[in-house]
Amino acid sequence: MNQQLNSNDQWPGKHIGLPAEGPRSIARLGRRLVALAIDWAFAVVVSIAFFDYDALATLAVFVTAQTVLLITANGSFGHLIMGMRVVPLAGGSLSFWRPIVRTLLMAIVIPAVIWDADQRGMHDRLAGTLLVRR
Repeated sequence: MNQQLNSNDQWPGKHIGLPAEGPRSIARLGRRLVALAIDWAFAVVVSIAFFDYDALATLAVFVTAQTVLLITANGSFGHLIMGMRVVPLAGGSLSFWRPIVRTLLMAIVIPAVIWDADQRGMHDRLAGTLLVRR
């Protein structure tokens, strides 16, 4: 049975005009964590295969893959597998600077673990992006 949300209900993204569920709703923590694990596992495999599992090389592979895939596909491997994409808050295309800023902030971890009421990390807020469901 389909349950209707009343006007008093709150959800992440409501005050910026996003739906509570479905396409373009804010991606929730579980999906985000699985996507991050997929992306980090990819970076680790590449690092083991080509860089003797060097920590900085692993981070560089992660940052490079995130940036390139965000620019070209609006999402990393993990995002796409988990049914998410990164979009600009104001609409339009991501351009080049948003994925770079978002990824570099995520790589230093702290901005990515500080969230607002819309479940947007500070890396997304500073880059002007949203991680939403496809």
